Amino acid sequence: MAEIRSLDPKTPMFAQFAQETGQVVLANTFVVPPERGEAFLALFRRQAEFMKAQPGFVSLRMHKGTAGSRLLLNIAVWESTAALAAALAGPEFQRLAADFPDDVVSYPHVFERIDA
Repeated sequence: MAEIRSLDPKTPMFAQFAQETGQVVLANTFVVPPERGEAFLALFRRQAEFMKAQPGFVSLRMHKGTAGSRLLLNIAVWESTAALAAALAGPEFQRLAADFPDDVVSYPHVFERIDA
């Protein structure tokens, strides 16, 4: 299973589920060893297909760092923190997440939209 680290140590991702904000964005940055890139994406696509079928899912898009970067960034939109938390807590998601290699590091964080 990938190692999960907090992007903001004062606000771990799972603590963010306690606040209901309406529509949210899950931004998840992955650090993937270069030799695991294709295998990681194959696993991620399986996980994405599962998530797309979950209640409250809106959209997702994966991004790749440029210039040989090891970073991949998933941006997923959900109707609510409750919908996202329920999808992540399900046993099928847990089985899929367990397939990710131990040397992949994940930095997930939940955001709400604000007017700029």
